[in-house]
Amino acid sequence: MAEETRRLTLRGLARVEGEGRLHVSITGGSVDRADLNIYEPPRFFESLLRGRDFREPPDITSRICGICPVAYQVSACNALEQACGVELSDPIRTLRRLLYCGEWIASHTLHIYFLHAPDFLGVPDAVELARRQSEAVERGLALKKAGNAILEQLGGRPIHPVNVRVGGFYRVPTRAELAPLAEQLRRALDDAVQTVAWVAGFDFPDARLDCDLLALRGRDRYPIEDGTIASASGAAFDAAEFPAHVAEHQVPHSTALHARFDGHRYLTGPLARFALNASLLSPVAQRAAADARLDDECRNPFRSIVIRSVETVYAVEEALRLITDYEPPDRPNVEVEPVEAVGHGVSEAPRGLLYHRYAIAADGTIRDAVIVPPTAQNQSVIEDDVRAIVTANLAAGDAELTELCERTVRNHDPCISCAAHFLTTTIERR
Repeated sequence: MAEETRRLTLRGLARVEGEGRLHVSITGGSVDRADLNIYEPPRFFESLLRGRDFREPPDITSRICGICPVAYQVSACNALEQACGVELSDPIRTLRRLLYCGEWIASHTLHIYFLHAPDFLGVPDAVELARRQSEAVERGLALKKAGNAILEQLGGRPIHPVNVRVGGFYRVPTRAELAPLAEQLRRALDDAVQTVAWVAGFDFPDARLDCDLLALRGRDRYPIEDGTIASASGAAFDAAEFPAHVAEHQVPHSTALHARFDGHRYLTGPLARFALNASLLSPVAQRAAADARLDDECRNPFRSIVIRSVETVYAVEEALRLITDYEPPDRPNVEVEPVEAVGHGVSEAPRGLLYHRYAIAADGTIRDAVIVPPTAQNQSVIEDDVRAIVTANLAAGDAELTELCERTVRNHDPCISCAAHFLTTTIERR
């Protein structure tokens, strides 16, 4: 008798950014494959940058993502400033970190309240969540507004900021202009701490990722806008060594590249950052993490929402500290003259490690560009994660299994549009 094949297809997944498919095949009680199929055409940003002036990447690459444009701007600036041998003043570094804190607050809050929390509360979307828990959603909106306020004040607007340039900013704020932000952030800190307590009370399925972790490691503070790359397995190296350790490769089922770290799969993002830097969190964030019973051995991807909430507390507290200590620079930027060189830059996007590499000519023309976003780096682990959750729940019906697969993918907050685009799910049983 021929084996029967069962198929389940979900034509579209809410609460992730981008489009694609997840194909799961089960034969004889085992999972044959779990393919994250990103099928939209490549966006060719790297090709678009070739031949452009070296000052243009911050404005061009920010268009890769409307949720984390600052991450692309900062990684680009880091790479180009390194290539040209430029050192920024401390006040400019302060403002760049403050801007990035705004993005962390806005992005993490969007994910926590409007993309991920519905999975744990049995509601289909944030609209229904607002009907049932209006106070929680109002808290999320206030936090998102606080993050956007930082982006607008320093970047000129909350989406695709226009005030960032190689060498610093076009304009910098006065202390008086930052004062209203401080008042808003003091209120936001209470909201952020309440958010940790809220998500820590969710019911989390059992799961554990068995892979290496890769993130920036800070010297004396939690890494956001720069740092040394480190792994849970003990590696440590600068951005310039990234190509020697991380190799991209094409897979037949996706238009986005996969990546290997020293030949094996790895995870970047909140779990990796927290595992390598938990001791560098601010006092309030450390207390919140302890109250949520988090430790740096957390490998459950379903609990990544808790880590994101703790990082939100940190970003709010850090933004307040930076505003309090801020002294305006003498100039909003330093002059950057082009040289023939190759520059490497990294930063911690909300979703994980973001790497940029630029080769520039003596006249400032970009000869080559490489961008490795976090979602592309995480694709292989997402597939492993789906395979593991399906294997542990083979007795579940197709509807329940599909929901588990979707939740598993959403744990990683994939920005599919950054990697190239998610999600139609097909499950085959034989």
